[in-house]
Amino acid sequence: MSDATAEAAPATTRPGGLAARLHGPRTYAVLIGALVLLALPFYVDRFWLQAGLFAMAAAIGAIGLNMLTGATGQLSMGHAFFLAVGAYGYCVLAGESGTENGHTLTGLGLPTWLAAILAVLLAGVAGGIFSPIAGRLRGAYLGIATLALIFIGQHVLFNAGSLTGGYNGRAVPPLSVFGFTFDDTELVVAAVPFGASEKLWYAGLLALLLSALFARGVLRGRPGRAMNAIRDHRIAAGVMGVPVARYRAGVFVLSSMYAGLAGVLLALVFQRTVPEYFGMILSLEYLAMIVIGGLGSVAGAVIGAAFVSLLPQVFTHYSDSLPLVSAPGTGGLAPGEASRYLYGAAVVAVVLFLPGGLARLGLDRAKRPAVPKRPAVPRQPEPPDRSAAPNQPAAPNPPATPKNPGEKS
Repeated sequence: MSDATAEAAPATTRPGGLAARLHGPRTYAVLIGALVLLALPFYVDRFWLQAGLFAMAAAIGAIGLNMLTGATGQLSMGHAFFLAVGAYGYCVLAGESGTENGHTLTGLGLPTWLAAILAVLLAGVAGGIFSPIAGRLRGAYLGIATLALIFIGQHVLFNAGSLTGGYNGRAVPPLSVFGFTFDDTELVVAAVPFGASEKLWYAGLLALLLSALFARGVLRGRPGRAMNAIRDHRIAAGVMGVPVARYRAGVFVLSSMYAGLAGVLLALVFQRTVPEYFGMILSLEYLAMIVIGGLGSVAGAVIGAAFVSLLPQVFTHYSDSLPLVSAPGTGGLAPGEASRYLYGAAVVAVVLFLPGGLARLGLDRAKRPAVPKRPAVPRQPEPPDRSAAPNQPAAPNPPATPKNPGEKS
């Protein structure tokens, strides 16, 4: 095929075009994984569904943090604060006023679907209040500034009893959308009883899918290129016309909204919000998620979130059969501590041997183009070695071919 024919051929028929990518192994793997995730509530018990929901909520928050830290290069240590804003914002907006555990709770009693949306926006507003600082600080300075949010948030959560319920927290109203309530009211589907975990499973999948697609569009578009330019060289980005401070502040607000959505989903899964959960350890876990999975990658955030969030659940479930791990409250190495040791070692291993994270494992090899083998070229006979007989006379010139009698000279 000539070059002109190759240029005129549509993109879907070229090697490596759209058709080739749609029929590639990655597409089939995604379809099989989607079918498995959709069918899981029919075959697994509630423990694994709750563990999967924790992983989905962690993945949503990790995607937001990865856009801030991985794509823009802004270190944030206060991600847990915005998760708490989303979780408690939903409880206050959707809950009813009353008395619980000796605290007179405040609630606005809004529709739960509206309260969930407003809680995400409230987390964005909290990020917007802090965004002028985020737009001007970078690196360790921003990390220390956001670390102050954790201490402020913990003080407010433990002392604002009318909003948070104090140390014991407050109950979370179940989500209700168009009359369909995500609670433990039994719903039988294909002879399988669906409770709160089964119903929330599909809501979490939808929230994770929309969050991942939006983040992927941002990172692959013009804003993503500007964010990467700020991360790699902020001065050069400013010279090229990128408003560095505005982009930093905007990404910080977007990351806060992702954290707020993760907090709402966590509250719905827990069914009770506890202030102690939203501490510094949670922020460090989110940083571990994006480092293990891969900085600046949506798939890396999901993989890292699944690794970090599922590990304590698996250790707790199989603590009786795992060596050196004991059940919680029985002494010895608790599952939570063992999981932190393990993914701490995973962070060190990834930084040393796989800087791109688990998402890059095998990806570079898959994207590496195959180099075609060159055809074998027959060896030419070597010229005779004349250095051995330097005095040998040169071969005489061949005699000239006689001309035809009628040929002119």
